[in-house]
Amino acid sequence: MGFFNWTERSPQVLQSGGVIGPDERLPWTQTGLMGIQHVIAMFGSTVLAPILMGFDPNMAVFMSGIGTLIFFLITGGKVPSYLGSSFAFIGVVIAATAYAGKGPNGNIGVALGGIIACGAVYTLVGVIVQLVGTRWIERFMPPVVTGAIVAVIGLNLASIPVKNMASNNFESWMQALTFVCVGLVAVLTRGMMQRLLILIGLLIASVLYAVFTNVMGLGKPLDLSGVINAPWFGMPSFHAPVFEAQAMLLIVPVVVILVAENLGHIKAVTAMTGKNLDQYMGRAFIGDGVATMVSGGVGGTGVTTYAENIGVMAATKIYSTAVFLVAALIAVLLGFSPKFGALIQAIPLPVMGGVSIVVFGLIAIAGAKIWVENKVDFSQNKNLIVAAITLILGTGDFTLKFGQFALGGIGTATFGAIILYALLNRSED
Repeated sequence: MGFFNWTERSPQVLQSGGVIGPDERLPWTQTGLMGIQHVIAMFGSTVLAPILMGFDPNMAVFMSGIGTLIFFLITGGKVPSYLGSSFAFIGVVIAATAYAGKGPNGNIGVALGGIIACGAVYTLVGVIVQLVGTRWIERFMPPVVTGAIVAVIGLNLASIPVKNMASNNFESWMQALTFVCVGLVAVLTRGMMQRLLILIGLLIASVLYAVFTNVMGLGKPLDLSGVINAPWFGMPSFHAPVFEAQAMLLIVPVVVILVAENLGHIKAVTAMTGKNLDQYMGRAFIGDGVATMVSGGVGGTGVTTYAENIGVMAATKIYSTAVFLVAALIAVLLGFSPKFGALIQAIPLPVMGGVSIVVFGLIAIAGAKIWVENKVDFSQNKNLIVAAITLILGTGDFTLKFGQFALGGIGTATFGAIILYALLNRSED
């Protein structure tokens, strides 16, 4: 097929248990509704990640749309994926910029330079994969390594909401109430509400926060004046990158996570659709890498293919790339609404802290899930040692200094896991 040449299928196909493939689409009305659903699915994480790093959430949403369009074009419209803000960058960006956790990040330029460098390396990996395939990646990053690295990202971030996002006892209780709300939504609801557990839990907790503060006077009141005064339409805030060696060396290792995520997502879609997408793996890496560089070049977050949207595809059995084209265009339009951005900024910090506890915990569990799904054998000492050391390096923020350069916990854990596995695996052989 060409870029915009999908085979139209009847909605009745779904009623009979059929699947809409990547090269097919429903009528444009239904395709548009599915696009809106995918925007809703990516929304919570794409907005939360930039807030935690002090980036402009409007810009992040805008660049998620632009990034998805870039990915669509580079993959030739063959791979159904939405690109949203990557949580893998949060820890290293906070470390590189010394961000305090509230308001705009004053050192955002330094982070952007690192994000661009990471995107460049990611693109290079994609070119190599396009030429020689993925077996070399799977050899250096087996499931025990990728699982440990993913888990470390969540564990390394744990102290941010616990220590920095609640300044008194009331706010600590609000954090607890928030993650309880998210948990109840996750367990007691079904369908799309359950898929939007973060967003709905956040909304419920924000309403309760307003009741406790604005009505009962228990804490700092919720202030919506910024939302009321913000215009409906306007440009997102652009920022220029600053290239510093130390920040780039700290942020570039995130490429390991991005590769592992994208590899897993494409294999998941292959399994669900029955269409082998491995031949597009290199182009998918290139598309994600270029999108990350473009986003970092103007003030956006690094991006990655989103598991949230793969979950929506699994639930609906609609894998049409036309849906993601529509979703991307909707996100671009949302990026031009300062009122939308002001609404995001009005979310109380302890509520965001409670949500962060959930999200960072889910990232850690995602690493364990990789071990379980790939049946990693921890009776083998090499697997046991690699996982154990990696988790402690990352969680304890183990730092190594090379002259003026310091490699923090996520960096030492990432490189340590890869190098340690290679060493122990060779010794065992």
